Amino acid sequence: MLGTFAGALDARKINAKEGRLSCEVRGEVEDDGGVLVIRRVHVTHSLRAEDPEAVRETVERAHGVYAQSCPVYRSLKPAFEITSSVAIVKEQAAG
Repeated sequence: MLGTFAGALDARKINAKEGRLSCEVRGEVEDDGGVLVIRRVHVTHSLRAEDPEAVRETVERAHGVYAQSCPVYRSLKPAFEITSSVAIVKEQAAG
């Protein structure tokens, strides 16, 4: 999902390269007759940007549609719930 979202941002001229885009994944499992089964997964994307407010609308719009083009999402979605969110944080100046 990270790669597909990065590609969607790149297509919109949002720089997600060089570690600017990362994600954290949290899965929730439940006991189903003695077998642990994945029921839900949440992906939290984090994008570092020089001016978060300048890119927020475009990033949020891309986030709203990218999953439908993601092979991982489309493959796993029938098996369990997958949600995602995106946080845009100010990139600190190098030096």
